[in-house]
Amino acid sequence: MTVGILGLGLIGGSLARAYAKAGHRVLACEQDESMLMFAQLAGVCHGVLDVNTIPSCDLILLCIYAGGSGDWLETNGKYISPNTLVMDCCGIKSEICNRCFPIAERYGFTFVGGHPMAGSHNSGFKYSRSNLFQGAPMVLVPPRYDDAQLLERCQDALAPCRFGSFSVTTAQEHDRIIAFTSQMPHIVSNAFIKSPTALTHKGFSAGSYKDLTRVAWLNPEMWAELFLSNRENVLSELDQYIGALNQYRTAIMEKDEETLISLLDEGRKRKEEVDG
Repeated sequence: MTVGILGLGLIGGSLARAYAKAGHRVLACEQDESMLMFAQLAGVCHGVLDVNTIPSCDLILLCIYAGGSGDWLETNGKYISPNTLVMDCCGIKSEICNRCFPIAERYGFTFVGGHPMAGSHNSGFKYSRSNLFQGAPMVLVPPRYDDAQLLERCQDALAPCRFGSFSVTTAQEHDRIIAFTSQMPHIVSNAFIKSPTALTHKGFSAGSYKDLTRVAWLNPEMWAELFLSNRENVLSELDQYIGALNQYRTAIMEKDEETLISLLDEGRKRKEEVDG
């Protein structure tokens, strides 16, 4: 299989490593020429993804921001073979799917929205690894929800990544849920670390601090784009969270132990309910 990858950051680089390790031919498009050269020297990439090689790809994975992925597909869609499966790996789905489904229909190839639920607080090719996706969930947004043959094709194409499970949903439902599971934790972590106390925490922190602040170390440009592109869903989750925080604040301010215990117990039970 010949796999084209747009972008060799953490996600694109890890995909390239997974496919190369499995013996597939990997072609890449990367703005940073030194990074592309390094990937070739490392045996992770076997050539350049351009207008001359795009037609030879069986699978193309778009691993840059949603806007850039859409621009690339708009420009290069005419070179893609009708037999090619194109999939994006962006953190939001409505923007990219609304733009790319019509492009795919226009040129006759197949586009499926995708979101690998794996990553790291570190970014860039140097942190990529071939087993990043092993056992991780993969979310798929196909143009038609009930196309079993296409879903099987996606699973086969992604087999070298060794995902642990696949979920199928709509772009709108994906973005609603991802605002809670991914985008809100990054906002909460990033805001929490701004306390002046963080500067003097050493020697007074353990696992809970590390767990809560891990993703505060993020890529500002990437996450800002994700938050703004999913603005309504993020604002809804923020309002829910701020409302809950105010309940805790009021109970503590008023020394209302009964209410505070009730709030804490409610959160404990919800965690047990959703995560078992």
